[in-house]
Amino acid sequence: MGPRRKASQAPYGRGVPGAEGVFNLEEKAQEEQQRLICALTSTISHFFGGFSSLFAHVTDPRNPFKIIYPLASLTFAGVTMYLFHLKARRQLGLLLRNGPSIHKFQTLFGVECFPHGDTLDATFSNLNADQVQTVVTGMTETLIRKKVLYNYRLLGVHFIVAIDGTGTISFSRRHCSHCLTRTSKGKTLYYHPVLEAKLVTSNGFAFSLMTEFIENHGDQATKQDCELKAFYRLADRLKNRFPRLPILLSMDGLFAGGPTFELCQSCGWKFMIVLKDNDLSSVNEEFDALSKLQPENRLVWYTGKGAQIKQVFRWADDIAYVDSQKKEHTLSVIECLETKPEGQKTTKFKWVTNYRVSCKNITTLSNDGGRMRWKIENEGFNVQKKGGYELEHAYTNHPNSAKIFYFLLQIAHLLAQLISKASLLTKDFRNGLGSAKNLAFRLLEAWRNARITKADIAASLQKRFQIRFDSS
Repeated sequence: MGPRRKASQAPYGRGVPGAEGVFNLEEKAQEEQQRLICALTSTISHFFGGFSSLFAHVTDPRNPFKIIYPLASLTFAGVTMYLFHLKARRQLGLLLRNGPSIHKFQTLFGVECFPHGDTLDATFSNLNADQVQTVVTGMTETLIRKKVLYNYRLLGVHFIVAIDGTGTISFSRRHCSHCLTRTSKGKTLYYHPVLEAKLVTSNGFAFSLMTEFIENHGDQATKQDCELKAFYRLADRLKNRFPRLPILLSMDGLFAGGPTFELCQSCGWKFMIVLKDNDLSSVNEEFDALSKLQPENRLVWYTGKGAQIKQVFRWADDIAYVDSQKKEHTLSVIECLETKPEGQKTTKFKWVTNYRVSCKNITTLSNDGGRMRWKIENEGFNVQKKGGYELEHAYTNHPNSAKIFYFLLQIAHLLAQLISKASLLTKDFRNGLGSAKNLAFRLLEAWRNARITKADIAASLQKRFQIRFDSS
């Protein structure tokens, strides 16, 4: 029988941790952190040619003789605030203006220190918001052009663009002349909503394609701006920017009406719009009548894990609709009654579309088209509000700076999605990186602590590699 081990010699794996064991652990942690930083820089370089090139065409309004931080370095600092889930500008100064963090910033941008949050705010207040919007749109366009998103097209043709509005910042007092107002119980709320067009995919991507700010033109505006008005402006910009992109718009019932149908027809877009039972009464009535006369337009489908979810579909084509402007439209309607095993509760979904429907495309149109609208809520707005990005936090009081911070949030969210779903880190982190919040924490710790040189980053960028994405 061998000698007894002292209590202080508790086992670690198969051996006893001494100075060498601690060193190996620290060395392993350093290696993992270096790989995370290289994954971040490699992702930006692989898809977009580096961060500096992204903002090369944004006009810098500052005096060139007084510039300490290049514009790309300031926008990168803003993106890291969201990417690392810092939740406030002041955290930049508390967490990133010391230690190895400064060295990495020097390596990337050739500056002496990480910028202060107030420096970002002062610079962003004078930037051209439309130019920064072009950067965000261009990033998603790049992913389209490089065929990263081709496998997620509906029926192999159309990119699904979900359109919806959400609130951002709000105040109890007037914030600026563009505030929308809402009064309830004698109290007035001043708020700033936006309308988003996000390109969404079945595996959970939700990339900002274009943003339209919903805002009043002066505090004495007689009529407030709204989602419908913003949609017409957004659609016009979207068509001018992507004249030949095959698009399916996935939208809620607010947009079900003649103007939207006509707009999509003129733009060559397909649409799947939620149809409520009390909307477009003539369309609902004709659908019910035709469904009784066309029993062949019915399909029972089983889906979900173990095919336990039952879906019963009905549809009707060639439904005539005359809008309030006496313009005629030909529509199709799809209804889905879905029953899940738990509780046997049945939920009804219904959409109006300009697709011709058949038993061959009904399930795809419904599950991968109409219901994809929820992606903009779940993977889009909810993640940005509750997942660490703090969309509703007022990062600034300046109205123009607020728009720039909003766009930087969209860039950070796009990069986080590319990193988390990519194969780049599969070999280094076989068990994954956990949740999105855990990825943000790991990136923050890597940025603060990893000792990485310009040569290390250059070497990682020179390696030949492919980036594939999780399709589950």
